Amino acid sequence: MTDSLVIIPTFNEIENIEAIIDAVFQLKKEFDVLIVDDNSPDGTANKVIELQNKFPKHLFLEVRKGKSGLGTAYIHGFKWALARKYEYIF
Repeated sequence: MTDSLVIIPTFNEIENIEAIIDAVFQLKKEFDVLIVDDNSPDGTANKVIELQNKFPKHLFLEVRKGKSGLGTAYIHGFKWALARKYEYIF
């Protein structure tokens, strides 16, 4: 766990999610990444689960039951981050 978390809300991002996650993990600073997925029917969450094997200690996934919107996804992510004592949330 690092002191910094990047929150990425998703819905139907199967085509982009791997590139986005890889881009964050290629930055010079070390980050953890939280994907907040709104139960994407295209399999975005399954792709993130697959990528967790590549980044086991730094990639996290929260799947919500339905499409609840971008704002509430960020709120969910901020609550998750604060409960884990991250100092910086992006």
